[in-house]
Parts: sequence; C-alpha cells; structure tokens
Amino acid sequence: MVNRSRREVVASVGTVSLLALAGCSALDGGGREFGDPVGRTGENEVHVAVGAGNGLSYDPAHVVIDVGTTVVWEWTGRGGGHDVVAVEDERFASDLAEEAGHTFEHTFEEPGEYEYVCTPHQTQGMYGLVEVVE
Repeated sequence: MVNRSRREVVASVGTVSLLALAGCSALDGGGREFGDPVGRTGENEVHVAVGAGNGLSYDPAHVVIDVGTTVVWEWTGRGGGHDVVAVEDERFASDLAEEAGHTFEHTFEEPGEYEYVCTPHQTQGMYGLVEVVE
C-alpha cells in the first residue's frame, strides 16, 4: 500500500479529471455533451435533422451560426414523435410530429447559446445546442 497525503490524492484526481475532459466537446451546465460543434457561419439558413441516427438524435446536435441565421429542423420520420423545444424560457417550440419532411424553423436574432430538447425523448439524450455568434 502506498501512503499518500490528502493533497497528493486531490492533485492526482484533479489531473485525471482534466485529462478525461481534454477530449470532451461542449458540455452544458447540466453535464450534457453535445458533440463537436459544426460551424455554419456565413449561411442564411441551416438544416438540422430531427430523428437522426437511431431516430433519437439531432444532426448536427451542436451548430454554430451567425446572428440572423434561420435554423430549419426537418423530421426524418424515424424514432416516433419528436419536437424541438428551447430549454430556457421556451423561446421557440415546435409541435410534436412524426412524419418525414415536417419542418420547423426559427431565426436567431441574439448572440448566445440556445439549448433545446425533444420533450418525449430528452431522458434518452435527445437534445441539441445552437450557438449564435456575432
């Protein structure tokens, strides 16, 4: 058994934690990981798939856009009924829909980070982030 001081143990845990986070992408205040940001600055309109992958995700889940850009969420028809609802203050919210081709759009006029979820599937990790920059 190795005897270590409390300070040495805390320091080693902090180092391990930093190394573990070094490869992580954006995390929100609730510890959600959104994946690597996809830059879409310079575009007037950006599309996000609803029900991507296994039917329970947005693609891209983290998009970076300019102020004034419109995001268009388009349903794939996979994974059941989905919606797009802003977490903070419900600044935007779509209807619940299942059919492929259904769309919902929102134009982002203020810089900031806008987290959103699919309310029926948020506990299964269906959430996204729009990062608006000037």
